[in-house]
Amino acid sequence: MSELTAKRSAVTPARLALFLVFRVGNERYALQAIEVAEVLPRLPLKPIARAPDWVAGVFAYRGAVVPVIDLSALTFGQPAQARTSTRLVLVHYRPDEATPAQLLGLILEQATDTVRCNPADFQPYGLDNRQAPYLGPVRKDAQGLLQWVRVADLLDEQVRALLFPAQPLDLLKEPS
Repeated sequence: MSELTAKRSAVTPARLALFLVFRVGNERYALQAIEVAEVLPRLPLKPIARAPDWVAGVFAYRGAVVPVIDLSALTFGQPAQARTSTRLVLVHYRPDEATPAQLLGLILEQATDTVRCNPADFQPYGLDNRQAPYLGPVRKDAQGLLQWVRVADLLDEQVRALLFPAQPLDLLKEPS
């Protein structure tokens, strides 16, 4: 084996991952593409009574009712602007390994770009933000900081119980 071949085999190439980039206000965020099921245009939603303001509603998708949250409203208290680049992004929501993945819709502004990078390039940003555990590490690039949004950490137990009840309502059962 030549010296050049030995050097090439000794260096392990960085594993690059694809991320969907979007904005909340002027700030850039990213979802790992393997968590994304589909990117749709913004669709009409059925509101959920007495849900938190950032729960945008539900819609029917391929025979299932999918809950949707507005990430801008969740993060900064302002609903996403209705732009042509605002998307309804379906993600595979799985809060832990024991729970099967379920579809969750996210309303995301300017969700039109992707970036391919090494996930290890994202670094902790030095704050323990317990109010927003879904906001993960950050990565610096030519456009500034890009923050990783972790889908598994989007919903707390109370909202998860509201959007994904353990016991679905039995619509055929007669009231007593």
